[in-house]
Amino acid sequence: MAPVFHELTLFHGSMGAGKSTLALQNAYNRRQAGRPGILLTSMDRAGSGVMSSRLGVMADAIEVTGSTDLTALIAAEVPAGGFVIVDEAQFLKIEQVEQLAWAVDELCVDVDCYAIATDFRSQLFPGSRRLLELADHTVSLQVEVTCWCGRPGRQNARIEDGRVARVGAQVAVGDVSDAAEVTYRVLCRRHWRDGEVGPEGQG
Repeated sequence: MAPVFHELTLFHGSMGAGKSTLALQNAYNRRQAGRPGILLTSMDRAGSGVMSSRLGVMADAIEVTGSTDLTALIAAEVPAGGFVIVDEAQFLKIEQVEQLAWAVDELCVDVDCYAIATDFRSQLFPGSRRLLELADHTVSLQVEVTCWCGRPGRQNARIEDGRVARVGAQVAVGDVSDAAEVTYRVLCRRHWRDGEVGPEGQG
């Protein structure tokens, strides 16, 4: 019998690409197949300890903070052959990504991470960068996300006072709703660069 290898996989895409929806679906499928596992998240739009999709699907999850020791957590909660699903993985610290890779290799679990690759400045999040460096597989999600002009939307623009923000903290949790204090909009490279947020964001 061929040896069984476990893997660290990164699923990445812009906002609206369906990362959380896919994470929840994969967790459901694995549990239906009888596999033990845990869901981890950080700063989800729905609040602490929740993994949620904009489609309205959600599940309880373990909240990861900057001080969470993922090595100890996974060793205590997930048996060999189990799984770990991490949403909002861009917020992980570099050492936490390395702990996930260690868990795959030494604890024999599968770890799937779902992340936005770049921030509002179009620069890689440290957690996403380390995942790109260490993952056994990387999957670019193919759900179509478009800019207001119809071009492919790949830039996660932060909108403040109707304008594209250029400076500020890398992490500012918000959503794509106009009611949110911090809002985000997916733009194409050209309109992100030019700061054009679209007709509905002007005036």
